[in-house]
Amino acid sequence: MKLVLILLAFILDLILGDPYHWPHPIKAIGNYISFFQKKWIPKTLSSKKKYVMGGILWLSTVLLAYGTTWAILKIAYGLNTYIGHIVFIYLAYTTLATKSLATEGKKIAKTLEEGTLEKARGQVAMIVGRDTSQLTEEEIAKATIETIAENTSDGVIAPMLFLFIGGPALAMAYKAVNTLDSMVGYLTPDYKEIGYVSAKMDDLWNLFPARISFLLLGLSSILLNMNPKQTFLIGWRDRKNHKSPNGGYLEAPASGALGIQLGGSHVYHGVEIYKPTIGEPLKEVDGHDILRMNLLLYGSSSIGLIIFSIVSVVIKGF
Repeated sequence: MKLVLILLAFILDLILGDPYHWPHPIKAIGNYISFFQKKWIPKTLSSKKKYVMGGILWLSTVLLAYGTTWAILKIAYGLNTYIGHIVFIYLAYTTLATKSLATEGKKIAKTLEEGTLEKARGQVAMIVGRDTSQLTEEEIAKATIETIAENTSDGVIAPMLFLFIGGPALAMAYKAVNTLDSMVGYLTPDYKEIGYVSAKMDDLWNLFPARISFLLLGLSSILLNMNPKQTFLIGWRDRKNHKSPNGGYLEAPASGALGIQLGGSHVYHGVEIYKPTIGEPLKEVDGHDILRMNLLLYGSSSIGLIIFSIVSVVIKGF
């Protein structure tokens, strides 16, 4: 039954995406992280204590996300099996971000084609952590593709994997790990100590999902006839050309499939962070490449669901 519920959650995500006005657990997680920082981590705190409080922030956020989700499911199933199933589907759906990610990419691609550069900069600022005020059209397209590529794992494959392993509670714990990294996991003066644990734990939790996503992007490039040979060759060659131990495993196969170059230094929170280049600059990157990245996202997500489902059935058969 869990397999069917996850399938329904995936379909729901493809249909609804992430409506801004809907209540969403990830927003609650983000609010808790902001509250904790304001309440318990003042700027006057010593460097050592910031490391400690950053660790407590990570642990409390992940435990709250897991425990609250587990309790809600327990109560729901205690009331009625069908109510439990509905709550399971909804909570599972909120951990997936296939359509919302693709929709944001599509908006930016459309603006690059029809709108102003300033509007496109504002749109891409909503999905990346870097300074976008001076980005060119090509840099905006690259930033968008990099975000979609990395979130193919962070936003879809990883939470889907954790859904199959431990249901919505474990998937929500993963989303807490991911949200912590996106909010405080920066190598900047303001977050170096506070976000140290969050950044390291995000790397750890994503080690396996990122490498699975590498294979799924490769399989998707075969399905879509997008340079599968280059996808695997560039993907393997440049998989470690990234500050993150996982990011290269997503951006490298994507750059190979699209025939473009990604990476390079960027400004995050006022600090320039060096990033090595990934892929070959075979063409200028534009909005059309964002749409092609969306196809890789959908292909990888669908193939991942099929493979995870088959593995789940096989394991239960033993």
